[in-house]
Amino acid sequence: MFIIELTYKVPLEEIDAHMKAHVIYLNKFYKSKEFIVSGRKIPRDGGIIIATALTKKEIEKIVKQDPFYKHKLAEFRIIEFNASQKAEDINELIK
Repeated sequence: MFIIELTYKVPLEEIDAHMKAHVIYLNKFYKSKEFIVSGRKIPRDGGIIIATALTKKEIEKIVKQDPFYKHKLAEFRIIEFNASQKAEDINELIK
């Protein structure tokens, strides 16, 4: 599994101008089951995506499709981890 951390490099007005395209990008990878959960960081200086893929190279290819990446609006950090445990009621915990 992977944590994709986005850190904005531009003012929020520029981020918001590309948000619709970013949401379309997110929905594409939710539909194909690569993305599990995502959201804005607090304070709003970026975002987090929890993703699943076989390799880091696959995640790197996916990241390069993000409009925030294409337009150099954010820095991306990819952290790979082994999800060895989960809460039994994980669906209820994610709100």
